Amino acid sequence: MRRRLLRLTWGKIFHSSNALFLANGHTAVALCIFCITLRVGALSVVDDENDGSDQTPVDGREKKHLAGSTQEDAGELGDRSQASFTVSEALRILQPLSSSRNRLASFDKTSGVLGTTLYYAREAFILLFMKDSPRDNDLNPRPQKLSKPLSQAVKLLESAATEQEPDAMFLLAEMNFFGNYTHPRNYTEAFRRYDELASLNGNSSAQHMLGFMHATGLGGAVQRNQAKALMYHTFAAMGGSTKSQMTTAYRHNTGIGTPRNCNEAAHWYKKVADKAVAYSRSGPPGGQSLQRDAYKIADEDGGVYGEGASVVSSGMHANKGGPNSHAHAAFEDVLEYLDLMSRKGDIKATFSLGQLHYEGSRNMKANWGTARAYFMIVARRYWHKDGSIREEDQTVAKFASNAAGYIGRMFLRGEGMEQSFDKALTWFKRGVKNGDALCQYEVGLMYLLGYGVKKDVMMAADYFKVSANEDFASAQVNMGKLFLDQGDVNAAVHWFDLAARHGHIEAFYHLAEIYNNGIGRDRSCGMATAYYKLVAEKVESIHSSFDEANSAYTEGDLETALPIYMMAAEQGYEAAQANVAYLLDEYKSILPLDSLLPWKKQRRSLLRNAFLALVYWTRSAKQSNIDSMVKMGDYYLRGHGIDADMEKAATCYQTAAETQQSAQALWNLGWIHENGIGVEQDFHLAKRFYDQALETNQESYLPVKLALIKLRMRSFWNTITNGKVNSIHPEP
Repeated sequence: MRRRLLRLTWGKIFHSSNALFLANGHTAVALCIFCITLRVGALSVVDDENDGSDQTPVDGREKKHLAGSTQEDAGELGDRSQASFTVSEALRILQPLSSSRNRLASFDKTSGVLGTTLYYAREAFILLFMKDSPRDNDLNPRPQKLSKPLSQAVKLLESAATEQEPDAMFLLAEMNFFGNYTHPRNYTEAFRRYDELASLNGNSSAQHMLGFMHATGLGGAVQRNQAKALMYHTFAAMGGSTKSQMTTAYRHNTGIGTPRNCNEAAHWYKKVADKAVAYSRSGPPGGQSLQRDAYKIADEDGGVYGEGASVVSSGMHANKGGPNSHAHAAFEDVLEYLDLMSRKGDIKATFSLGQLHYEGSRNMKANWGTARAYFMIVARRYWHKDGSIREEDQTVAKFASNAAGYIGRMFLRGEGMEQSFDKALTWFKRGVKNGDALCQYEVGLMYLLGYGVKKDVMMAADYFKVSANEDFASAQVNMGKLFLDQGDVNAAVHWFDLAARHGHIEAFYHLAEIYNNGIGRDRSCGMATAYYKLVAEKVESIHSSFDEANSAYTEGDLETALPIYMMAAEQGYEAAQANVAYLLDEYKSILPLDSLLPWKKQRRSLLRNAFLALVYWTRSAKQSNIDSMVKMGDYYLRGHGIDADMEKAATCYQTAAETQQSAQALWNLGWIHENGIGVEQDFHLAKRFYDQALETNQESYLPVKLALIKLRMRSFWNTITNGKVNSIHPEP
């Protein structure tokens, strides 16, 4: 679970309510940035995401507790010491308390027979035996009585907070915001505590949260104000908050709360990208293995419009396999099948199992011990223990060489075994003899950095070149670096471009630096910003908590998942923007049956905000999410969260349809042309769009055919009555 850190920056920053009276416009932002610039000498900037202070586990999150370093007299030091002791005592009491998640909510996601049965059993239980369910009281919640240990800890923290103890203020704010330690959520109280802390010492974490709450208006704690949001995020970014640096960059890049400014966006994205690359390069030889947790939750259900109707699950993106193929198989079924084939001696299946266990996935954690066992089985099919070859079989040789690369890599990096450069080199050289690209690259890396061998850049370059020509991305990046060191920018860019096709973070970073600094070519702020953004989003762990949000969503705790997804959405993650919009979307069906079910109540208030849903559908659509663009059209068409605007709805559908990937958008265009909604009524053009919808997705056969039958009837009547609408006629 992603751990949230307590970050304290002890410089005094100008912050008062009187200074915010202009914050409804851009003047306030400029004023505050000017104030920050004047006071930057007084700031003790802390890299709150990466400093080496000790961490204390706190309810699944780790908070960094740092002592203030301001000048105080002896009496003040004594008071601070007493307050710190009070916070420590409160933490001791809080440690045994569990999360506040309601376990009844774990079945909100209905999938499969078991999930559906449990879901309706839960609803029936609430209806029959619980007169006052939590849902009934959502709009006017009753004050919750705190447990005795929680109440005791809160009193201690409040006592320390009155002594202006920053750790106590932050803990109280976090408990009220996230519901830590079974504490009930109270966003208004959380906002007050964050504001007190930011006013006290310019704490960058508190400023980040104030910016977030002003941007979203979450929980009604404060009215949405994008200018104030940018102001607070700018304060926090100047104080070293990686999250706010990411958010500030995105806002300048897209023009949220301020006119678009590419140079400002590039500046802040570079700050995050530098940290991301530093993190990527740290750790074992070859750098960190970057985990990706940002995915769209709607894709699990076939997309926002369901299986076959959404772009993600229709047309060229649809599963092409037949009912007996593995295209529709669950991950567990694939593992079971591979295990069966491996037991039968299928070397490809055995190697695939090794890869899956080594790399891990969203559905399965990496297991290096198991991975090594599978790789060794493959390798022993080709080599004896002394390295001599058992049999000359090209297929076996290929997979054995691939396995040797992974085994050597595990020895090189010390993954699941003791690190040994000598053993790593032995395995790599076995793979090199059969031309394995991974082995070629790893041997080059060992010569480049002197791991177990004498440093030899020329020897390293030879190995990198062979591997790069086999389209191995890491080798291509190193070839680019070598050419860049020699001043051959064009050759370097060539190799970086090749590696960028594979999404390599180092390739993106070097291309960003080249375009940002105008090395060997004219400066391009737009290209630099785009590449820096890609780099920043590659390393989720330094600024986002997707794993925590995903876990909460899987358990049905949507009220915990929503704010965390929303934070990532504010940072510019398209997947998070789509997730927030999907969670807030109350219009997933044209004919909802909720009103027919006696136990169905209104969604919780936190999840009822059609306007905010439209905001995030829009931001997601601007980052090329076609289904989000269609959803925008739906909201404008039906007036969800905003006044209905037929012309904007038609524009959204037209824009989505131009990609020729969304049958839903094409069908909608046919419908609005058939009925003259936001466009001139035209039966012939409507037929063309219906036909294109069917060409795009064969699964739309039934709705398209039914629509065409009705359309032809209307067109026929229009023709015989000399109507003014353009009827269907043969194409020239």
